[in-house]
Amino acid sequence: MGGFDFSNHLRNSYLGGKNLSLPKATSTGTTIVGCLFEGGIILGADTRATEGPIVADKNCEKIHFITENIRCCGAGTAADTEYTTAMISSNMALHALSTGRQPMVVTAMTMLKQYLFQYQGHVGAALVLGGFDSTGPQLFTIAPHGSTDKLPYVTMGSGSLNAMAVFETSWRPNLTRAEGIELVCEAIESGIFNDLGSGSNVDVCVIEKEGTEMLRNYRRPNEKVLKEQNYKWRRGVTAWTKEEVRKFKVVSEEVIVAGGLVSGPEGSGVPVAPLGMEVDA
Repeated sequence: MGGFDFSNHLRNSYLGGKNLSLPKATSTGTTIVGCLFEGGIILGADTRATEGPIVADKNCEKIHFITENIRCCGAGTAADTEYTTAMISSNMALHALSTGRQPMVVTAMTMLKQYLFQYQGHVGAALVLGGFDSTGPQLFTIAPHGSTDKLPYVTMGSGSLNAMAVFETSWRPNLTRAEGIELVCEAIESGIFNDLGSGSNVDVCVIEKEGTEMLRNYRRPNEKVLKEQNYKWRRGVTAWTKEEVRKFKVVSEEVIVAGGLVSGPEGSGVPVAPLGMEVDA
C-alpha cells in the first residue's frame, strides 16, 4: 500500500521522553565532482578535512588511486574512504593479474557498490568514480548504501548542491580539456565558498586514453595575504606606573625529619643520629 510511513514518529517521541539522543543526519563536509569532456573524464575535489566544527587538515587529498586508468573521489568519513578505496585498488590489481587485461571502470564500481551495500550505509563513503577503459570514458557515483548513478556530470558531499548548480548552468557535451578543467574548478570553488564543510584548495585529475594527470593544488583560492598593519610592538614602548624590587637574604636553614632513629648498618661505622632526629621507616 502506497503513502508515507510515520511509524518512526512514535519511536522518536518515546526516545525523547527518556532523554535519549535522537537519530541525526550526518554532514559529509566535502565537495567532490566529476564530468565528461571530449577526451575523457575530469574529477575534482576540495582539500579540507573537518572534525565537527574544527578544520583538522587544510590540504588533504580526496582523489584516491584505484588503477592507472581509474580514480575515485571520496566524501564522508575519511578513514572509510581511504581504506575502502585502498582495498578496491588492491582487488583491482589482483583482478588485472588474473585476467591479463586492463581493468574496467564498471568492475571497480561493482566491487564498491557490493561492499558498501553489505554494510547498509555504516561505512560512510560517498564516492565519485571515474576512468577510461576499452569502452571509453565512464563516470559513476556510489552512495554509502550502495546505490549508483551513471551521468555525464556528478557531484557528492555537503557542497554538492552548490557544485551541481554550476554544472547545470554551464556543462555541455564535447567540452574541451581546458573548458572542462575550468568548469570543474568553478564547481569546486562554489562548494568551497558556500559550504562550511568544504574549503582550502582545488585538486583536479584528468583521465584520458593516453594516461592520467593529477593536478594537485591546481588552484589556491584561500591563500593568506599579508596583513595591512603590523600588530607587534617594539620592546620598551609599554608604560608602567611603578617598579619595586625585593631582595631576600637566607639567614638560616633548618630541615626537620620525623620517624625512626637514624643509624647505619651494623659494622658500617656510621654512628647513631643525635637524639630527636628521626626518619620514616
